[in-house]
Amino acid sequence: MPLVEPSLLEILACPACHAPLREDTEASELVCTSDTCGLAYPVRDEIPVLLVDEARRPS
Repeated sequence: MPLVEPSLLEILACPACHAPLREDTEASELVCTSDTCGLAYPVRDEIPVLLVDEARRPS
């Protein structure tokens, strides 16, 4: 089951670097696809929280 609607995922972008996002369903996150950024944004109650302050830095 997708975290967000596929049509919504097509238009969402990372707020920090504007790269496309991909779903990580196990972690309930949308992850930036940029090699330099890679921030992971949480999805809470089927709503993506696209705030840089709420994002998790890559490990």
